[in-house]
Amino acid sequence: MCTKVPDGVENNKGNIYMASTSPPSVIKAYKEQFQRDFSFFLKCRSEELVAGGRMVLTILGRKSEDPSSKDGCYIWELLAMALNDMVSEGIIEEEKMDTFNIPQYTPSPNEVRSEVVKEGSFNVNQVEVSQVNWNSYDNAFSPSEALDDNGYSVAKCMRAVAEPLLVSHFGEAIIDEVFRRYREILADRMSKEKTEFINVIVSLTKRG
Repeated sequence: MCTKVPDGVENNKGNIYMASTSPPSVIKAYKEQFQRDFSFFLKCRSEELVAGGRMVLTILGRKSEDPSSKDGCYIWELLAMALNDMVSEGIIEEEKMDTFNIPQYTPSPNEVRSEVVKEGSFNVNQVEVSQVNWNSYDNAFSPSEALDDNGYSVAKCMRAVAEPLLVSHFGEAIIDEVFRRYREILADRMSKEKTEFINVIVSLTKRG
């Protein structure tokens, strides 16, 4: 959850989000932007609820306390790979790549709980974590369909999210090629390892 790219991520060279190679200043900038945005979100929602009113939020997050961990950042790291390949081939300008960052933060359950307590409008009833397989099919029940998917569904889903941001920064001409490469990378990773999104679900009650 972030409403804008945070200030202070200008030195995130070769990345489009938090990554294992991002400097500590980038991780700090993303976290602080999340704290500001989430606190403001909670404040606004609290004004809409009566005392005792309940709210349940589902947030794309991570299990690990490390903000650059794989369970929160991997999907964007793979898109960065596709973009960096195009930079190396001269299709995308390196300067353009180095100034593009995704306006999102995937918090851990503890970070979500901490910000709710700090903002003060709500009591936390429960915090849970769930996993959603990247593959649109359940391998246990439809193994042949899972193999046939070849990253198509995930690439299509991520294109719906990222295309407006990419078009705004890089222009429309590269989009089809970016997502063709991205799909190939996704298919390769999904065939070799378990890949899943992490949801943080929090139940809140408005304080009296």
